Amino acid sequence: MADGGAGGIPHHDVAIIGSGFGGLCMAIQLQRDGRDDFVLLERGADVGGTWRDNHYPGAACDVPSHLYSLSFEANADWSRKFPTQPELYAYLRDVTDKHGLRPHIRFNARVDSARFDATRGVWQVQTTQGALTARVLVAANGGLAEPKLPDIPGVERFAGKTFHSSQWDHDYDLKGKRVAVIGTGASAIQFVPEIADRVGRLDVYQRTPNWIIPRPDRPYSDTEKTLFRKLPIVRRLHRALIYWEHEARVMGMVINPALMKLFQKVAERHIRRQVPDAVLRRAVTPDYTIGCKRILISNAWYPALSRPNVALITDGIREIREHSIVTADGTEREVDCLIFATGFYATENPIAEVISGRDGQTLAQAWQDGEEAYLGTAVHGFPNLFFIVGPNTGLGHNSMVFMIETQVHYICQVLAHLDHQIEGAALEVDADVQADYNAELQGKLSKSIWATGCQSWYKHRSGKITALWPGFTFQFWLRARQVRARDYRTLTPTHTPETA
Repeated sequence: MADGGAGGIPHHDVAIIGSGFGGLCMAIQLQRDGRDDFVLLERGADVGGTWRDNHYPGAACDVPSHLYSLSFEANADWSRKFPTQPELYAYLRDVTDKHGLRPHIRFNARVDSARFDATRGVWQVQTTQGALTARVLVAANGGLAEPKLPDIPGVERFAGKTFHSSQWDHDYDLKGKRVAVIGTGASAIQFVPEIADRVGRLDVYQRTPNWIIPRPDRPYSDTEKTLFRKLPIVRRLHRALIYWEHEARVMGMVINPALMKLFQKVAERHIRRQVPDAVLRRAVTPDYTIGCKRILISNAWYPALSRPNVALITDGIREIREHSIVTADGTEREVDCLIFATGFYATENPIAEVISGRDGQTLAQAWQDGEEAYLGTAVHGFPNLFFIVGPNTGLGHNSMVFMIETQVHYICQVLAHLDHQIEGAALEVDADVQADYNAELQGKLSKSIWATGCQSWYKHRSGKITALWPGFTFQFWLRARQVRARDYRTLTPTHTPETA
């Protein structure tokens, strides 16, 4: 760390926003490359990101444990095939401590603004813990970090208890309460079964049903864990098998969407087996092809909806009153506690409002028609800014940790290239390179299962699919394994573009 200039503001070579999987992986790789001048800016009081914040009852991951973990930080002692939130949170804290990252982290340091200073070739960052400058800014804040609240008339008038699933209030006793849950997505199908037997009455408000398949979860035996620990080749083969099993799903999602009809039969059979009531069965059966929206996994969701104290409500909400919810048909239902399971800002991340590029334009302005980047990592107009889990890197079939590691490797290659430029220089992806890349992506996405007509959080409000990668993850790895110097322009401190 060095003096950044005026007022003795600290300066770092690299500033990383976030300390979830992406931020920690980036920091570890910087250390491996001999780069120790970095800082992680974490808005919370501990590391963990999503797996620190989402601690609602039943919180768990939909990707198997041995795949949803860093390849270089294997854990032979996962308790189950699918990891729970407490285990993932503990894993990330252990990784942090093992690599001695805590001295590099500024906790409770929310980024309020980040502006690229073209005259000096540095990022000026203002946080709740003070200001700093950095040569390079890495946004590893994640795509599902900002909870989204519904825009329902009267919601601000509700006088009972309210909270979002990602801000669960464990001090509030739900026992015997009249509880309303708005939303039936990934978090709701996990926590609703956990609270259904405690509440007095549970009203679940569904806008669109999701396709749900069985959750093939089970504990790992002591024998298996011993094998994973003493014979690492067994663990690596286990991980590889899981990877290729998930990777094969791309055949139906991107290459030939008609193949998803076969997968849909599994979900339809799951409904028939778990939902005896014909009316409820119709209400939970989607009218779109499986895969268009996120596929969910649960063995407990349908049984929870079938409980006598649980009601699935499919009528739209007309308004929320001080102590009740009124649906479009005029029915009023009394409520003590309102839980929002309404997801996150997946395609319009609020952090885009506070990051400004070399011409003063914010990311939000640059992305007003939908987010885009080159390899989900670099954005034209924003030199020396790199994303982890950026636009079009999300997956509907495999582990995001694979994508994170791929992007981290790519960013480190760009940094090595940057080291060979003159002092104060910055690298910016070429506008045509970014445009051509995204035209190719959107062409593939237009033929994918995600473009078959449903509304999902994969899409920007413009209709553009901005969240997902349209292919195999190994294809992304092949594209990002080596930096092409011609893809970038060098900006000198005097703001004069030159070919890299």
